[in-house]
Amino acid sequence: MPTINTDKVCYVVVKARELESEDEGLDADASNPTDDKFISVLTEDAYNTVCDEIAAFIGAMDDDEQAELVALTWVGRGEYGAEDWDEAVRQARARHEGSTSTYLLGIPLLASYLESGLGEFGESCALFAADRQ
Repeated sequence: MPTINTDKVCYVVVKARELESEDEGLDADASNPTDDKFISVLTEDAYNTVCDEIAAFIGAMDDDEQAELVALTWVGRGEYGAEDWDEAVRQARARHEGSTSTYLLGIPLLASYLESGLGEFGESCALFAADRQ
């Protein structure tokens, strides 16, 4: 069972979702403001800012929290089950090389994997998202 605070995981989920939505706006597409109902797309500068924010947040976590964040990602991705939690955390510690935030930010579906990982343990970001609105 994860000991990392669910709110911390959910914060990463929310920020990773921001990155996913911003990433869509980096390359030109065939849409126009009228079709998009004049919804603005965030710029590459904003993308870098959110990236830096997530990296700093993850970097401020202790080693145990970082290992659990990686393990939750792996559980959500289906590499481990909830019953294999201790092994997933052990492997996250053993395989640790370089920056945890760089590794995690390189995973395209990070937010979905983290949410799925939490779901395996009966946790959710639903209340976190409601509190932030």
